[in-house]
Amino acid sequence: MKPSPNVIVFFTDQQRWDTVGLHGHPLKLTPNFDRLAEAGMFVPNSFTCQPVCGPARSALQTGLYPTTTGCYRNDIPLPQGQKTLAHHFAEGGYETSYIGKWHLASKEPVPQDQRGGYQKWLASNILEFTSYAYDTTMFDAQEKPVKLPGYRVDALTDAAIRYVSEPKDKPYFLFLSFIEPHHQNEFDDYPAPVGYEERIRRQMVLPPDLAALGGSSELHYPGYMGMIQRLDEALGRLVDALISLGQLDNTIILFTSDHGCHFKTRNGEYKRSCHEASIRVPTFLHGPGLMGRGPHQGLVSLIDLPPTLLDAAGLPVPAEMQGQSILRKPQTGEDSVFVQISESHVARALRTRKWKYEVAAPELSGWNDMNGATYVEAFLYDLEADPFELDNLCASGKYRSVRESLRNELLRRIADAGEPPPTIMPA
Repeated sequence: MKPSPNVIVFFTDQQRWDTVGLHGHPLKLTPNFDRLAEAGMFVPNSFTCQPVCGPARSALQTGLYPTTTGCYRNDIPLPQGQKTLAHHFAEGGYETSYIGKWHLASKEPVPQDQRGGYQKWLASNILEFTSYAYDTTMFDAQEKPVKLPGYRVDALTDAAIRYVSEPKDKPYFLFLSFIEPHHQNEFDDYPAPVGYEERIRRQMVLPPDLAALGGSSELHYPGYMGMIQRLDEALGRLVDALISLGQLDNTIILFTSDHGCHFKTRNGEYKRSCHEASIRVPTFLHGPGLMGRGPHQGLVSLIDLPPTLLDAAGLPVPAEMQGQSILRKPQTGEDSVFVQISESHVARALRTRKWKYEVAAPELSGWNDMNGATYVEAFLYDLEADPFELDNLCASGKYRSVRESLRNELLRRIADAGEPPPTIMPA
């Protein structure tokens, strides 16, 4: 009988979809991502279900929408007793391990009962607050600080390589969660490895949305891309280690991110909007049962990835999970993804192959209110004619029937997510 595959999640923070070569980035700084995605299953239409750190992480750990677990904004810990991927993999005979940023606890260091069931632990609740680019401290299972040398991406990758190298009597599920390419909060900076930002700045080409809208991109984009290049190099090092250990052929790798980054072009910070820059992320799957599948052309949400991982590993998918394994998801047709937005404002959005549609509750607090009883139409973009979302069509009477159709579909998706049925007012 073939042994169960190992499973690794390589999880980045705030990485736009168009930073990788397969999505057309002109500098091609991600050869390892591109090679692995082409060999396995690239997911070109991959979107977060909540463009902010904690809620996105809650969805990826549980397979439930943030409004289902209650983790609809940052600083809300996972409920006690909430089952996560760690529990499901452990029940399937796996050793489970977490390395990196958690962002689902109420304190630092993270106490054992707030670790989502992970057995092995080397992490910080909010890694950007316990570390800097060249000064990494995390906490072990005994809540003792562990200082790691090197650039922060390399420090976490070295820890992961040490972990996969240790002898084990069962397959492992490793969740490796980086802070890069998220900004360093207190400096409002994107600290790349020494020399990377300067080199990239000399050949920088901004994506069309950033070139048109500006924001902080002239200042921050080169450092951001330098962080992404180092992440890709780390991915290559980890894969090299798996090859040398004879593990690669029996290891499933999921690469994805929690959300994107719009560089202060859509609001006063970096995410928390319905736009592609905020919600679309780079994703691939690689490993046994996934090789040579080609790109998965369906629209895929972060909420679909937990059942996909369990399915790929041959484990049962819990009925309560609100996504669908993409190994069983149709790749054709006019499908959609549903996005919940918090903190900056309370909003709900729908992304189809052609349209982007957002409704918002402007009288509510995005920090204090989980959902609204009444929303007002706020954005409508024709993604075929306007892929960089520069022309909001929401107020145009020409698209009244389009908005009505999208409104009905969004109301259906809100109900499917278990939210109270709201009223949506036309623009």
